[in-house]
Amino acid sequence: MLQCIFLLSDSGEVMLEKQLTGQRVDRSICTWFWEHTVSQGDSPKLQSVIASPTHYLFQVLREGITFLACTQVEMPPLMGIEFLCRVADVLTDYLGSLNEDLIKDNFVIVYELLDEMIDNGFPLTTEPNILREMIAPPNIANKMLSVVTGNSSNVSDILPGATSSCIPWRTTNLKYANNEVYVDLVEEMDAIINRDGVLVKCEIYGEVQVNSHLSGVPDLTLSFANPAVLDDVRFHPCVRFRPWEAHEILSFVPPDGQFKLMSYRVRKLKSSPIYVKPQLTSDAGTCRVSVLVGIRNDPGKTIDSITVQFQLPSCVLSADLNSNYGTVNILANKTCSWTIGKIPKDKAPALSGTLLLETGLECLHVFPTFQVGFRIMGVALSGLKIDKLDLKNLPKPPYKGFRALTRAGEFEVRS
Repeated sequence: MLQCIFLLSDSGEVMLEKQLTGQRVDRSICTWFWEHTVSQGDSPKLQSVIASPTHYLFQVLREGITFLACTQVEMPPLMGIEFLCRVADVLTDYLGSLNEDLIKDNFVIVYELLDEMIDNGFPLTTEPNILREMIAPPNIANKMLSVVTGNSSNVSDILPGATSSCIPWRTTNLKYANNEVYVDLVEEMDAIINRDGVLVKCEIYGEVQVNSHLSGVPDLTLSFANPAVLDDVRFHPCVRFRPWEAHEILSFVPPDGQFKLMSYRVRKLKSSPIYVKPQLTSDAGTCRVSVLVGIRNDPGKTIDSITVQFQLPSCVLSADLNSNYGTVNILANKTCSWTIGKIPKDKAPALSGTLLLETGLECLHVFPTFQVGFRIMGVALSGLKIDKLDLKNLPKPPYKGFRALTRAGEFEVRS
């Protein structure tokens, strides 16, 4: 049972406080949490569960916004973390993105959503499609109407159809002139490549995203050609677990609209689609930089949106970097960003230049880590493939569409 939820800005300011039970949680817990976080330094791996002297704390960080929940009782930690992730997903869906200004501008809607999503500390309604029927998303017309009428509430007076349905995530009596369903495989590749060019870690986090516009109460069955490649899976509540356990088939009655049917992880991949080869040599107060980028394993589709970023060490006074392809920018925070786009066929993109070190420093002792970004449309690098999608309880066959996308997640190359 959660007792309170706080939303904190990237400076530790409490933007929103929602007390969930009769036992009030003082804001001083946020001060303790922020001091504890600052004391951890710039560690990229945040603790999702923290034990304070008085409370257990759950935290999720999204776009610089910290979602913090508190409890004093024993509870499954994954329930608290999953609920905060669902709150962050719903707010992103409603507001378009997440930042401090958006949350402050839509303060009332955020409160109304939390009122519907949790009751007395326990999760209640977390399905985005049902929440949209209960609370209207923000738009210009609603804001103008609230100013004219003086009524700032966005809560509908009519209960959603799903409240009277035996399927809580689907509204009753849905009718479409054109029935259609789209299935997307969206994957992110996380990789670590050491300074010798050896692939230390490579895994994929993927999602099966569905956009469904089907009449009535359809029954869908989705099967994969090679489900054995999946290591960890997590399902939407609509998925029946027994068919998956027995035959690795997804059987479900879908919510209306867009939703995440399943997430998965594929571990221990043996190769990456592109290579990045950095080389840094320094002496006499200067450091020479050379970075080569190319295709390592051709996925059969175009690799685009390629970027390479790295943080210049604090001991670097100035940098003179150029590339034979793409654009190089050095930002005010000493971040070097190289935008390549697509790799040309006639030459391999290369970046080169020199770094001037501070006075008294002969060699560079702190070497940067290169963050790589890319996107590949039309292919899932995990090797996962959709075999077929069967639909029942529909008067006529609907249109079915399938797509795949792979992009870089935390793709790091060490120098």
